[in-house]
Amino acid sequence: MCCKPRANQVPARRRNMKGTATGNSGQWLRPVEGRHNPLLKELRQAFARAELTPDGYCAIEGVRIVEEAIRSGLKFRALFFRASAANKAERLLPQIAAYVETLRVSDKLFASAVPSETPQGVAALVRCKSHSLEDVLERSNAGPLLAIAGIQDPGNLGTILRSGEAFGAGGVILGEGTVSPFNTKVIRASAGSVFRLPAVAAKLEETIPKLRDRGIRLLATSSHKGTPLGDANLALPVAIFVGGEGAGLTRELAAKMDEFVAIPHSPQVESLNAGVAASIVLYEAASRRR
Repeated sequence: MCCKPRANQVPARRRNMKGTATGNSGQWLRPVEGRHNPLLKELRQAFARAELTPDGYCAIEGVRIVEEAIRSGLKFRALFFRASAANKAERLLPQIAAYVETLRVSDKLFASAVPSETPQGVAALVRCKSHSLEDVLERSNAGPLLAIAGIQDPGNLGTILRSGEAFGAGGVILGEGTVSPFNTKVIRASAGSVFRLPAVAAKLEETIPKLRDRGIRLLATSSHKGTPLGDANLALPVAIFVGGEGAGLTRELAAKMDEFVAIPHSPQVESLNAGVAASIVLYEAASRRR
């Protein structure tokens, strides 16, 4: 939830920037003087709410994540550079289209908008690709679907999204109570996979009949009971349900599963991290498909 921008999308003045003096790297950045600048205000609110803006943009920060958004073919609304990091424009401006707003923000204003404790001095508003539940369900024969049931830790969800892309998941259904995929920590932990792996928010209880209608088996991870992973049926089409930290799946959801899968591990360890458990199951499923 990928391609590089075509050369004709980038103006000559940006394509040639690498040949200019470093001191000129900020010459195409429009200075922002006040905290009430509309784009800066939108960036601040998007970070604070960890949700899309009303017109469908999310806030991202960091050079690597911005480059992942470019590589994923996302549309940029604005790119922000902290004044003391304006030299990074020399690396990024040649990669984006001419119509994108490029702004230089004072260090103080940048810090007030970007939540990271150690910001790299680059942030952006980008339009993430949107998907419907039908879009995700139609990919059930391409790879396992992931159904996330109330995971609240951003690092866990980001890890699952990253592993999902790495091991060929078809898509992700984000159940109620799950952290927003547009949370900046989720985006960072996913290393950009959130931009490419199809994902949609949906109520899992209402989604299960639709999974059944398509002949998709329902499988859940478990710490203490179930079929050992090596013996589990991971054949497609399958939806892997991953419960929230601590509580796992609700009783109502657990009662509807076709199979529980246990990952053998040392009895001295009570349970595996949700992100780790999902990654192991995805790897095992990918290994069998190969």
